[in-house]
Amino acid sequence: MTAAPLLEVEHLQLYFPIRRGVIVDRTIGHVHAVDDVSLSLGEGETLGIVGESGCGKTTLSRAIVRLLEPTGGAIRFRGREITRAGRRELAPVRRELQMVFQDPQASLNPRKRVGQIVGAPLVLHGVKGAAVERRVRELLGRVGLNPEHVNRFPHEFSGGQRQRIGIARALAVEPKLMMLDEPVSALDVSIQAQVINLLDDLQDEFGLAYVFVAHDLSVVRHVSDRIAVMYLGKIVESSPAEELYTKPIHPYTVGLLGAIPIPDPRQNRARRRLVVAGEPPNPIEPPSGCRFRTRCPRATDVCAAVEPQLTEYAGGHVAACHHPLNVTDAEIAAARRSPLSPLSSGDQLPQPHASLPGGDAAEVAAEG
Repeated sequence: MTAAPLLEVEHLQLYFPIRRGVIVDRTIGHVHAVDDVSLSLGEGETLGIVGESGCGKTTLSRAIVRLLEPTGGAIRFRGREITRAGRRELAPVRRELQMVFQDPQASLNPRKRVGQIVGAPLVLHGVKGAAVERRVRELLGRVGLNPEHVNRFPHEFSGGQRQRIGIARALAVEPKLMMLDEPVSALDVSIQAQVINLLDDLQDEFGLAYVFVAHDLSVVRHVSDRIAVMYLGKIVESSPAEELYTKPIHPYTVGLLGAIPIPDPRQNRARRRLVVAGEPPNPIEPPSGCRFRTRCPRATDVCAAVEPQLTEYAGGHVAACHHPLNVTDAEIAAARRSPLSPLSSGDQLPQPHASLPGGDAAEVAAEG
C-alpha cells in the first residue's frame, strides 16, 4: 500500500495582472508565472525544482505556502485542501509548512536581535517565557551557531551564518515540509557545502521533506530524490534524480546539463552539447504550441501547432516534448498505450534519437 503524499499540487496557476489606466484602472494582460503545474511529495523526500531565472520556480514555491494567492488549481497538504483556506484555517498548517528564503540578509529583520527572530514563530504559536529562550538556544546550537549570540543583530554575522539563522527560524515550530528557495545561491562554494550538509543532517534527524528550488543542477543532484525542470511557468520534465542526469528526455534539460562545467578543461572543451540560445520568451504572451520551440534546435511545425503534454515513460520519467531524446520507438509505443498518456492513436510517432549519456546527441553542436 502506497503512503498518501505529504503535498499534492494539481494544475496550479498563478497569473499576475498587468494594469493600466489613470482614471479607470483596467487589466490589459497577465504574466503567466505558473501555468498548470502538478507535483507531489512524500514524507522525508526531497523534490528539486530547477530552471533558468524567471521560469517561475520561486513563484511556485511561494504559492504553495500561500504567500501568494493562486489563480487556479489545487494545493493539498496532508490531504487537506488549503488552496482557498483563510488565515484562521491556515494557522495550524503554517506550523508544519515553513520556508527558507534566497537572500539571508533581506529575510531577517535588521532591527531585531537573533533571539527575537528565531523565537518569533514560537511566540506566534503560544510558547512563552523561558521556554522560548531555551528553544532558541537549542536551535542555534543545532544549526552550528553559538547559542550565546542570541543578543546579536543580523549584520554582525556572515552570509552563511545568516542563512543558518533563517534555517533555525524555520525549524522553530517543528515543520514537516520546508520550502528552500535557492538557499545557497548567495553563498560562497565552501559555505554552500556546509549549508547543504546541514540540511542533509536535519532531514535525517527530523524526517523533513524539502522542496529545493535552484538553478544549479549540480547542487540539486546532490540533495534531491526527484527533480522537476521548469520552463516559462510549466514543468517540462520530471524524473528520479539520477535518471534525469543519465537519460534526459527534453532538449531544454539537455541544454541545462550541458551548461554544467567539467573540472577538467580538456574534457570540458571536447564534449558536445546542445546549446540553448537566445532569451526566454515574454511570459505575457507565451509562444503557441511548445513554449520552448523558439529556442529549440529540434523544433518543427508540430511544435508550433500543438502543445506537448507530459507523457509518462519508463522509470517514473515524464516529459512534455514532441521529439523526445533517449527514447526508443518501443518506449514511445508503451507510453502511447498507457491510459494516462495524452498521445492519441492518430499522432505520428517521433523518431528515436541517439542515446545522450552526458548530454550528447546527433543534433548537438560541437564546441571548443
